[in-house]
Amino acid sequence: MTHIQFIKAIVNTADKNIEATIKLFNEDCTIPFIARYRKDQTGNLDEVIIEQIAKLAKQYDEITKRKESILKTIAEQGQLLPELKSKIEKSFDLQEIEDLYLPFKKKKKTKADIARENGLEPLAKLIFAQNKEDVDFIATQYLNENVINEDVALQGARDIIAEWINENIHVRKLLRRLYQRKATITTKVAKSKIEDELAKKFSQYFDWSENLTKTPAHRLLAMLRAENEGFIKLKIEVDSESESEDAIAIIDEIIIKNHHSPSKSHLKIAIQDSFKRLLHPAIANETLQEAKAKADASSIQVFANNLSQLLLAPPLGEKRILAIDPGFRSGCKIVCLDEKGDLLYNETIYPHQPQNETAMAMKKIRTMVNAYNIEAIAIGNGTASRETELFIKKIALEARTKDEQGETKPIQVFVVSEAGASVYSASKIARDEFPNFDVTVRGSVSIGRRLSDPLAELVKIDAKSIGVGQYQHDVDQAKLKEELDSVVVRCVNSVGININTSSKSLLSYVSGIGEKMAESIVAFRQENGPFEDRKQLKKVPRLGEKAYQQAAAFIRIKEGKNPLDNSAVHPEAYGIVEKMAKDLGLKTNDLIANKEKIAKIRLEDYVTKEIGILALKDIVKELEKPGLDPRKAAKVFEFDANVKTIKDLRTGMILPGIVNNITAFGCFVDIGIKESGLVHISQLKAGFVSDVNEVVKLHQHVQVKIVELDEDRKRIQLTMVI
Repeated sequence: MTHIQFIKAIVNTADKNIEATIKLFNEDCTIPFIARYRKDQTGNLDEVIIEQIAKLAKQYDEITKRKESILKTIAEQGQLLPELKSKIEKSFDLQEIEDLYLPFKKKKKTKADIARENGLEPLAKLIFAQNKEDVDFIATQYLNENVINEDVALQGARDIIAEWINENIHVRKLLRRLYQRKATITTKVAKSKIEDELAKKFSQYFDWSENLTKTPAHRLLAMLRAENEGFIKLKIEVDSESESEDAIAIIDEIIIKNHHSPSKSHLKIAIQDSFKRLLHPAIANETLQEAKAKADASSIQVFANNLSQLLLAPPLGEKRILAIDPGFRSGCKIVCLDEKGDLLYNETIYPHQPQNETAMAMKKIRTMVNAYNIEAIAIGNGTASRETELFIKKIALEARTKDEQGETKPIQVFVVSEAGASVYSASKIARDEFPNFDVTVRGSVSIGRRLSDPLAELVKIDAKSIGVGQYQHDVDQAKLKEELDSVVVRCVNSVGININTSSKSLLSYVSGIGEKMAESIVAFRQENGPFEDRKQLKKVPRLGEKAYQQAAAFIRIKEGKNPLDNSAVHPEAYGIVEKMAKDLGLKTNDLIANKEKIAKIRLEDYVTKEIGILALKDIVKELEKPGLDPRKAAKVFEFDANVKTIKDLRTGMILPGIVNNITAFGCFVDIGIKESGLVHISQLKAGFVSDVNEVVKLHQHVQVKIVELDEDRKRIQLTMVI
């Protein structure tokens, strides 16, 4: 099987598209670049499929290397027969390959090894042949100082046979299918932990049993966490009498060929032993690991979807922002930021209990708003958030800027998620940005910048700390990081970045750049001033032609020398755009955003060997709205002013809320109190819902109804109204 055939078995696209994509990878092209600027070569494959091709190509190489290693090991043992070699070479099922390798795998000394050392393998072969010989009598011929009687001899022979059965590829395949259908996950509480206060959150799993294939990802990961923390004991079994009989019957069917042979009774014993001692533990563990891998994949995908929505949340844009990290006893930390997010001023006010310096706090807020021309206010959604929001709204602040009618407007107040802000404020990135300020100031700055540009700020934080997933600390951490990094790269490049204001963190995710090159770009900018055009990138030390090709179109230069530098048009297509303008009797500047003239362009006239019709369609689309941010505009949201704690809630109340987390089983909604409510997937809308993301998105403004309330357990069950 070639790598193209291997990939095509999973990816439904033409061979030439796969070949072209792999060729581009081999030329060190990145996924965002290929997806955006090589559509004609790949047949318009999107980023998701291109990434899938990349993963499958890597998987093919890993399987190939594993097979080479296995073949070498078996050959060194002098046991690589032509038939075995052919089976391994033809297989691309890693599990099957490992099964073929199992008899030759180095392992600890087994009962079968001891029996072989005692010379009992010929007796095992005789029993396994299932002829008419009286094996009980023949066993007396194998007695020695270690084999003291025929019972010991027969037991040793059965140990060898049990191992052969365990290594039988057909037995293992059929048992896997049985376990995949009928395996049950069963839990029992650890008696020593039953009174532990921390154990209560896992109480529903103290005595639990269900079919493993029907166990949803979040429940399996919860049980595994409970086991890891010592609260429960978990096992996988085909535990009903009929199912255990099914497993034995499968092995009997493969192993027993002569039901009239005197050896049958010994084979039956060996089969029972092989299943209970060897096969069941191995297959049960495999089945659990496979279920865990599926649960990981499901949970990672949920996290990835949420992270993507969070990163692409609506930005307020370049505004002067007053940001507040609210608090009671420690006060509210205030920072004032300019349009670029630079810190202008910081202060602490104490408008709440126990200090209650409300009048003084109001005066300070008014002074800061006027002194720094504040246009919007961002309030963190942590402790004292609602109280601080109400306090700010009482001040009735007006913006210095005026609307289109020339009238001043009330300053907009936004509540911003604090998730991960404390992680950022204590990080090296934050220390480097603000070496002379403490964590409270850095945290407030992060809150303000999140309102201005969520993407630019959130890329500074380890994605796992943002808190928009389910059981993210329990899944495969390497796979989680790989997927989340891909999401960040996809989001950053879909938006594009302002190279003259972007942080090193944001730059590092740009196609073709990376962390080291991002440092070089920032250093070059600090030494030489703002970039005036994209070509200046080539002057950055160690930024070569390939990096320039991959990165150039994803950076933006506002008010630069070339207007195309503030668009997604790739520099390699500038000549074509200039020709389009010339053919229309225009300058390039006059063509941009001129829909009437753009509509007259015949794309077929500009097709080249490098740039095809799909690329040209993207160019024209970009010329119509150059540099358009794909994100929506930020909107103000207000919670119910009468609801401040869970004690204010009543069943049947309809409340405004914001979706603040999405899981496979539903979504959590912030209704303005400490505890978020859950809208189960069955309560999202009338009819069946297979994917929560089909109905709601992160940060979506919704109306919900309280259907169940448990104050003691701090649980709120909701149903979606609109």
